[in-house]
Amino acid sequence: MTYGCQTWSMTKAVGQKLRVAQRAMERKMLELKLTDKILCKEIRNKSQVSDIVQYVAKQKWKWAGHVARLQDNRWTLRVTEWQPRNGKRSRGRQARRWRDDIVRTMGNTWTREAKDREEWRRGAAGFILQWMDGA
Repeated sequence: MTYGCQTWSMTKAVGQKLRVAQRAMERKMLELKLTDKILCKEIRNKSQVSDIVQYVAKQKWKWAGHVARLQDNRWTLRVTEWQPRNGKRSRGRQARRWRDDIVRTMGNTWTREAKDREEWRRGAAGFILQWMDGA
């Protein structure tokens, strides 16, 4: 279910869909029905499964640090730092980019800050916490 999640642009809607799917799987594992009216927190305690959105955020944070620390000129680093030639995005609400979540947490200098692994690991908690409100 989370294959390639490091490259997803996370939005609240995607996070909600992931949580709904995870709850359905947990209910199936515990042989519960929706009509049993058991709270999501109780299901989570019984199943002992961690929140999928927090897992996705953690994986994305790890991948961002890995990409920022690449030494050679690989396509992953080039695509991450690429800016369109005209520098403008289209009208209307802007599509969520992969790096927008990381920039919101660490600022535009996140690639420099990721070079220091210990500093990068300390920043992970804030990044993951921004996705906890819907749990």
